Amino acid sequence: MFLLNTINCFSTYNSFKLHLTLMLLLEYLCFTLKNNICESKMKPSRIFYSLFFFNLCLVFSNCASSVQTQLSNPKLDTVKAGQFDMGKMWTFDNPPLEYFEREYGFKPSEEWLEKARKCALKFDGGCTASFVSEDGLIMTNHHCGRDAMLTVQKPGEDLFKDGFIANILEEERHIPGLYVDQLLLIEDVTDEIKAAIKSGSDDNEKIKLKNLKIKETEKSYSEKTGLTCLVIPLYNGGKYSLYGYKRYSNIKLVMAPEFNIASTGWDYDNFTYPRYELDFMFFRAYNDSGKPIKTKDYFKFNPDGAKENEPIFVIGNPGRTGRLQTLAQLEFKREYQYPNLAGWFKDIYSVYFELFNKYPERESELLNMVMSIGNAKKVYEGTLAELNNDYLIAKKKDFEKTFQQRVNENPSLKNKYGKIWDEILASRDEMKKIFYEIDAYQVGGFRGPRYFTFATNIIKLAEQLKLPENAREEKFRGNPDSLIKKMYPAKLDVELQKKLLAVQLKHIEADLGKSNPLVDELTGGNSGDAAVEFIFKNSRLTSKDDFTALAKEGPEAILSSNDPFIKYVLNTRDKLAGLQQRANELNSGEQLNNQLLGEALFDVFGQSLPPDATGTLRISDGVIKSYEYNGTLAPPKTTYYGMYDRYYSFNGKFPWTLPQRWQKPAPELNLEYPLDFASTNDIIGGNSGSAAVNKNLEVIGLVFDGNMESHAGDFIFDPANNRTVAIDSKGLLEAISDVYKAKRLKEELLKGKIE
Repeated sequence: MFLLNTINCFSTYNSFKLHLTLMLLLEYLCFTLKNNICESKMKPSRIFYSLFFFNLCLVFSNCASSVQTQLSNPKLDTVKAGQFDMGKMWTFDNPPLEYFEREYGFKPSEEWLEKARKCALKFDGGCTASFVSEDGLIMTNHHCGRDAMLTVQKPGEDLFKDGFIANILEEERHIPGLYVDQLLLIEDVTDEIKAAIKSGSDDNEKIKLKNLKIKETEKSYSEKTGLTCLVIPLYNGGKYSLYGYKRYSNIKLVMAPEFNIASTGWDYDNFTYPRYELDFMFFRAYNDSGKPIKTKDYFKFNPDGAKENEPIFVIGNPGRTGRLQTLAQLEFKREYQYPNLAGWFKDIYSVYFELFNKYPERESELLNMVMSIGNAKKVYEGTLAELNNDYLIAKKKDFEKTFQQRVNENPSLKNKYGKIWDEILASRDEMKKIFYEIDAYQVGGFRGPRYFTFATNIIKLAEQLKLPENAREEKFRGNPDSLIKKMYPAKLDVELQKKLLAVQLKHIEADLGKSNPLVDELTGGNSGDAAVEFIFKNSRLTSKDDFTALAKEGPEAILSSNDPFIKYVLNTRDKLAGLQQRANELNSGEQLNNQLLGEALFDVFGQSLPPDATGTLRISDGVIKSYEYNGTLAPPKTTYYGMYDRYYSFNGKFPWTLPQRWQKPAPELNLEYPLDFASTNDIIGGNSGSAAVNKNLEVIGLVFDGNMESHAGDFIFDPANNRTVAIDSKGLLEAISDVYKAKRLKEELLKGKIE
């Protein structure tokens, strides 16, 4: 039996240390048995305990190596695709009712689904929110609403630092431009859109006709219903649904906590679990008469919070996933696109974080940039790590193999779809050849210094001025002096621009090679800070006065200038245009193949698999559940005790400092109450602000994040470790009541209306 265990262990685990440990244990047992048992010097009980200890070592070795096994198992070709690899983001027009009943003993009715759909909202075109009272009270995340909040900050206030509470209705603040959308209509328009595509003669015309038909359909339905209507492609265009939204555009701020309790730990804790945050915010929808709206469609608030093992449904708007991507597409992301993006965001984050630490007086100016760029950095780094997870890729490989087999077994399907995978592979191989050049020639924008943009603009000015006045674009006609004045800002953060220039030069050199003539001409053969100083010494675009003087010298002076920025743009723009045209051709062909891939999935599997996320409303099921991480177990829930432990463990230092009112717990605050929890619901960016509800459609949590392992959700859902992270409604109510003393808000949440 024990030798069998050893053999099984060897066949499963490819770890030298484990093998060595087991061999030594086996040798010890054999020696003991030989020298003690035969000579009757060892008691039977000691024999039993020695053997038990050996078997226990095997068991513990098994547990401790479970994660490593997935990644280093030499038999990855035996890994099979999982039941939920395509996820659990179900559409409201095709919910898996039988699965819900089988899994949870609960089958939602049509009325249940309609109410869930109408209670949920899309917040400001990005995040998710929900109605949580009949008087239009809206719940979402702080990180979804913080930009809007700052637009109503009054002189002398610091809403980031101090938060905001409207103690009476009249104190709620209107936020111009903010809106929420409520999904009221879903219609299948697949036949109309596909007919338009089919009438095209080539790839470009097919895409053009598709887009025209979509616009026509949206306009027609909007005029007919009075709703904001959008055509949503599902299954990469295997199906098209029209969604009609009612828009609420009179929105007021009700309550926001302090930034440091909503984002404790900042980027360090972002996308991690265990977590200790209160990332919430409340707004209210008003009607045209200036009164709170009345609605029967709202989620009631459960004061007891989430329970382990009960079904949890997250109702929200997951952004985008690519779970139908082929292995060729994933390989391109893993080897080219994501290392490049992760590198860019890492370098840009370093720039802004350095300035943030250097200039504390600029906190309000730099904070959002640091948080936004840090979030993107962690997304790309985390997703790249999961793309390098051999076990997950093996699951994708098995799914693709099975999918292709099912297609090729059917002659009609093979004729229609059989070439998709080879054509996508060829397209990605072509993109690899031009990827780095495109990256090197695309300068300016948010990731680079503004000087390249100035160069592009002054070149455009020169070329327009060379034309007869009646042939110029409208804004270039007449005296150009006023236009020139507007082309360069009055103030420019030169320190920031220099640092961004250093980042841009680093990536240009990495893309093209240091010996490339374009790189040499741009940098004068220098690297790093020396390259930046060379360019600044030789450029006339680094100050407003020099820029203006050059612009007034006329077109010939501009176009013949030796300015490094101008020369680089002139020497690369035609190449870039040609490469981008080729990239667009490849992407157009691949876009149609992606649609065929979706149609193939639809033909083979029907609607048994959910479509990729599209930024539209979905329902995802799950339960609260622990998982293995860092060699230990994550708790299903965290508590206020944990929050204070983290605060004191870091000596109250940034970014784990707490707002003043939180530094000494209020006497009424029950530290044992749950703060956050982890569940197996399938979410992604866009789900932020989603309500987590029980089968009674009661709020038991507020979703605000996923864990690091959830980054794999871009291309595969792995229920073993992928977790949703949410605030527990019990802990949230405790904070509102006992720390913020927001009695009016507490009563409205508990009663579902204003009293």
